[in-house]
Amino acid sequence: MSTVAMLLFPLGMALAASSDLLTMRISNKLVLFLVASFCILAIAINLPLQQFAMHVTCALAVLAAGFTLFALRWIGGGDAKLAAATTLWLGFGLTLPYLVYAALLGGVLTLLILALRRLPLTPFLARYRWLERLHDNKSGVPYGIALALAGLLTYTNSAIFERLTA
Repeated sequence: MSTVAMLLFPLGMALAASSDLLTMRISNKLVLFLVASFCILAIAINLPLQQFAMHVTCALAVLAAGFTLFALRWIGGGDAKLAAATTLWLGFGLTLPYLVYAALLGGVLTLLILALRRLPLTPFLARYRWLERLHDNKSGVPYGIALALAGLLTYTNSAIFERLTA
């Protein structure tokens, strides 16, 4: 069971990144999967109630900040929800490193996409809708990729991961 449980978070991150890349959307079902699997896993590994409450509080704080940024049109709604679901798994202790990684990776991702947009899109590549969307200057940046990678970089230091590998 611990191997399967250990892979729930990385699976969710991989699905979020690929979904955002291919469709520029992060499904509410995927976010709910991450939240539900955390809750089930926290119960299964006997995460202390106080620690569980702190993880939930952290996620709610990130969700509030994320929705504020969404209201300002700085990030997408899926990005706000994914960041909150990710910090639910990580807790307060790893939220700052997670956000720093996300900012750095998001900056690199944005620069790469801007560079891609300066190159002509060949007819062969233009057949792929997701590449055409990435190449469009009016389109946003699939920031869920950076959020997911940042989550994966911090996950192995999380209380959940440490309890699963103990």
